[in-house]
Amino acid sequence: MKPAKPISLTRYLIEEQHAGRINADLRLLIEVVARACKTISMSVGKGALGGVLGDAGTGNIQGEAQKKLDVIANDVLLEANAWGGHLAGLASEEMDHSQPIPDAFQRGNYLLLFDPLDGSSNIDVNISVGTIFSVLRCPDGVTSPGDEHFLQPGTTQVCAGYTTYGPSTMLVLTVGHGTHAFTLDREVGSFIMTARDIQIPADTKEFAINMSNQRHWEPPMQRYVADLLAGKDGPRGKDFNMRWVASMVADVHRILTRGGVFFYPLDAKCRDKGGKLRLMYEANPMSFIVEQAGGAASTGRQRMLEVQPTGLHQRVPVMLGSRNEVAEAVRYHAEHDRA
Repeated sequence: MKPAKPISLTRYLIEEQHAGRINADLRLLIEVVARACKTISMSVGKGALGGVLGDAGTGNIQGEAQKKLDVIANDVLLEANAWGGHLAGLASEEMDHSQPIPDAFQRGNYLLLFDPLDGSSNIDVNISVGTIFSVLRCPDGVTSPGDEHFLQPGTTQVCAGYTTYGPSTMLVLTVGHGTHAFTLDREVGSFIMTARDIQIPADTKEFAINMSNQRHWEPPMQRYVADLLAGKDGPRGKDFNMRWVASMVADVHRILTRGGVFFYPLDAKCRDKGGKLRLMYEANPMSFIVEQAGGAASTGRQRMLEVQPTGLHQRVPVMLGSRNEVAEAVRYHAEHDRA
């Protein structure tokens, strides 16, 4: 739903502060993250002209090869947030451990987690990538937070958002009072609200999944997708379309725009790790955004936001999007487990 009159991200945040829904520190923290995302957007937009494509020659804690833009985006977010005075610490998918704010700078009461460049395998082929972030409160009395202080369930998030770097750069944000979208006006350098109170349709005929992993899925997921593919002649009684970008930001953004469901289920290849996607940097913030837009998010056996983290880089299976279709996928898993 488009706002009656376009307003800037700054004005929206000030209005939320005046309404008592956020405080000044959280408002300023979100603005710092938004500015960092504008810087990342410029680097992504230059592509080969900026010498930012290709591998960095390094790996992250997950054992994945890093792209040059992974490293650049991570550095931009670290530097932008180190000295603002709003954070006690931050953690990144690209770093082994969290980092407290250096003693030389003022510390705040928030913790920031981020995936600096989601979908980075798509960079070299010019497909949309994005940044995902989540904000938690630092526990009372903690002045130098460690990894353990970040291990809070998704229900404790005070803010979550992502930026998608595509034909336009868009910031999608929730502070717990609806999900809203802002488009970067490159001429003036400001994010302008272009959709207020986004609502994901409860029903859908579209799903996103990596079908190349089908042979590795658990039996309930095999059965569920088989029924989708059977179309109107099958038990679901309707035809489904499949979409897959291999960039969670792009796939979830499509769902927020027109409905659908996104799956990265448990499979034999990632079972020993608990799943493919990271709970703290991807699943929790995206689930918060989706739930605030009227959707649902689950591991297949538990509401995503109620999962108690046990590690900073913990992985989980992910099912999110149109709530009635997520409920159907969960039902298949429940029936299998009962049997």
